[in-house]
Amino acid sequence: MDYKITGYEPAKLFHYFEEISAIPRGSGNEKGISDYLVAFAKDHGLWVYQDDVYNVIIKKAASAGAEAAPAVMLQGHIDMVCDKLGSVEHDFEKDGIDLVVKDGILTANGTTLGADNGIAVALMLTVLDDDSLVHPALECVFTTDEESGLVGAETLDKSQIDARIMINLDSEEEGVATVSCAGGVVVTYSRPIVREHKAGSLLTLEISGLLGGHSGSDIHLERGNGNIIMARIVERLMLAGDPALVSFNGGTKDNAINRECKAELVYADHAAAEAGAAIAQGIIAAVSSELEVFDPGFACSVEIADNAEVEAIDPDTSLAFVRAIRLAPNGVMRRNIATDGSVEVSSNIGVVATSADEAKILLSPRSSITSLQEEFKDRLQTLADVLGFDAAFEYEYPGWSYVEHSAVRDVFCESYRELFGTELKIESIHAGLECGLFTEALPGLDAIAVGPTLSDVHTPDESMELASSERFYTLLVDVLKRLAA
Repeated sequence: MDYKITGYEPAKLFHYFEEISAIPRGSGNEKGISDYLVAFAKDHGLWVYQDDVYNVIIKKAASAGAEAAPAVMLQGHIDMVCDKLGSVEHDFEKDGIDLVVKDGILTANGTTLGADNGIAVALMLTVLDDDSLVHPALECVFTTDEESGLVGAETLDKSQIDARIMINLDSEEEGVATVSCAGGVVVTYSRPIVREHKAGSLLTLEISGLLGGHSGSDIHLERGNGNIIMARIVERLMLAGDPALVSFNGGTKDNAINRECKAELVYADHAAAEAGAAIAQGIIAAVSSELEVFDPGFACSVEIADNAEVEAIDPDTSLAFVRAIRLAPNGVMRRNIATDGSVEVSSNIGVVATSADEAKILLSPRSSITSLQEEFKDRLQTLADVLGFDAAFEYEYPGWSYVEHSAVRDVFCESYRELFGTELKIESIHAGLECGLFTEALPGLDAIAVGPTLSDVHTPDESMELASSERFYTLLVDVLKRLAA
């Protein structure tokens, strides 16, 4: 393989990242990367386990002299969020990631990078491939379908794991260790569509340029959501005139803040479409002003095509669909004002879609407090009932509670201080991590989440600082050495 990442150490870390980047591995499409891991283990004479959903566990015996030290689990997920710019042609089912290296920063060419959580995979493979390291017995756990709701971690047979120390490698800021996280669930609203033939002038609205981001870690940044903005425009048009909604589609993942959205409405004639376009332009101008600080790249094109023949959505479903998007909770719902103002409850309207016969809305609510999560689910069910939608609650996962005393946290703090001369920051995050599922299933598990610096994950702007990955590998190796003592 002709590697693009050169000049960074250890070279194998970055070579492994490039190798896994060449393997399509979106959520639900992990067999290829899973089989790659199994082949790696067999090639290196290591114990390996693969289950029916393609989770993989690779075990390596302790280095000489460390046999008595407690086993350590290293863990990360093998799937990635698949998102791209509308102008980019890329088939995530077949194409590897086109990596771009510039000024010490690794990105992808118009798509998500997959450093979340490909860097974890590369880190574990590098550790497993180096017989010179000092370490306890290692259990490297590679989970599937994390981005769709921590599915792999939930279904994994935890009896295959002996370790009671866990280092999760899915954190995204160097110098910060995560020690608790929110729980979440995926909520799907659905309603059948009846279509009727319409002829006239087609008004097409297309939102672009929004920053997007992770629906947990970025939800507090007040970024625009293309689905909500579009619903605002479309509802106004439906109330001001008599258009028929033809399509309304935005977003690709429930846990990504939506950046792009497209809607089509058909009017009786060109004059009516022109009047609708004028109303839309006024709202677009207002939104641009509202977002100029938080999301300055917002844009929305408006086009009219005459002599259109379309199958439009029935009026009742159209209005209910748009109003559900308008009314469903989105953004920060509650903060912990008693401490640091961190987010306790949030929701994200990640995907809206109209097919030939169905309208769907996918939401991702999160909460670090179980009772508030249950109350929030009740609210979402009530809204679905009022507006005539079926509501499905799937892929629910627990939060991960902070513990007062953690030996692995102490070791990381000591190592970081001695290596870099500064203190490791300890924090809780509003995003979901697999640690909650493992700590729930493995009594006494001492867990921490760490990783190098990643930016703009779940978006085509996702990037990884290569020097940060170098430093983090140094930290990880040093921690394993300390845990082996």
